[in-house]
Amino acid sequence: MLTDMEIEKLSRRLRRIRGQIEGIERMINEHRYCVDVLQQIGAARAGLYQVGMIMLESHSRSCVVEAIKNGKEDDAITELMGVYRALHK
Repeated sequence: MLTDMEIEKLSRRLRRIRGQIEGIERMINEHRYCVDVLQQIGAARAGLYQVGMIMLESHSRSCVVEAIKNGKEDDAITELMGVYRALHK
């Protein structure tokens, strides 16, 4: 479960990413140089990846630990690996 501080941190990151996406749209509408647009897309993707990693860490430290304590190791690991794979597509 996310703490209030983690939620605020993620919200700030998501607002920054939202701004990047809006900037990308503007760049495309202004016919900006393709490489510049692609670099901004990479930056936005990296930002989203970081949000995912923060969420994954929080989930691991709370839900996965709790599942292991309750004897549900296999389910917890299977779920965790599925999420990890989804982040790395």
